[in-house]
Amino acid sequence: MKKFLLSTVALLAVGMAAPASAADLAAKPYVKAPPPVAPIYDWTGFYIGANGGWGQSHNCVDFVTLAGTVASGCRDRSGAVVGGQIGYRWQTNQFVFGLEAQGDWADLSNTRVSLFNPTLSTTVKTDAIGLFTGQLGWAWNASLFYVKGGAAVTRNRFTIFDNTTGIGLVSADNTRWGGALGVGWEYGFAPNWSVGLEYDHLWMGHANNSFSVADPRLAAVLNDRISQDVDMVTVRFNYRFGGYGYPPVAAKY
Repeated sequence: MKKFLLSTVALLAVGMAAPASAADLAAKPYVKAPPPVAPIYDWTGFYIGANGGWGQSHNCVDFVTLAGTVASGCRDRSGAVVGGQIGYRWQTNQFVFGLEAQGDWADLSNTRVSLFNPTLSTTVKTDAIGLFTGQLGWAWNASLFYVKGGAAVTRNRFTIFDNTTGIGLVSADNTRWGGALGVGWEYGFAPNWSVGLEYDHLWMGHANNSFSVADPRLAAVLNDRISQDVDMVTVRFNYRFGGYGYPPVAAKY
């Protein structure tokens, strides 16, 4: 009987001690997992790239004579453009500012019979285009929409030749400066790589070429005046140096 009482008391002591021990254990704090954070693309940094696409040159030729200015006709000619660009961008919040220099080889040449004298034809060829522009953009993560504007330069060659023989009678080269305005979209598909599409319009104004030639058909001509506008649509690839494409964002608890 005594042993039975001792066993009962021992069981009761163990049963009372177990809840007390469980109560002494501190509850494990609950930590909520941070929400996923979308990557943020940074456009800041120097970049270099290549471009290629389509261009169209619109030219009007006038002959200046002692009797006044005589129209020789207008013409359009489209062709390929290919080249490269280098620049720098810096981003603050969603605004992106930039400076860029672009140079392209071009094959924009057009020929037509002259209205001044139907026995003659004129050719205007543009073989190089340069742009020096500033950019203002709006970034939405890895997408960048921007406008650009600044100075433009083209290299041109003007030739007058005889329709019957095909012999060039006179030619003149000139480099002219004008203005440019464009709009584009660019997408960062990797931390330092981006691809984009851009449209530019160039206003090149008027340029005069003076020449002298023995052909009697041009004896009265003092010089020619050529006006030019150029449109360009190009696909661009850029590589940005340094910086980062998708920086980590510190989680807040």
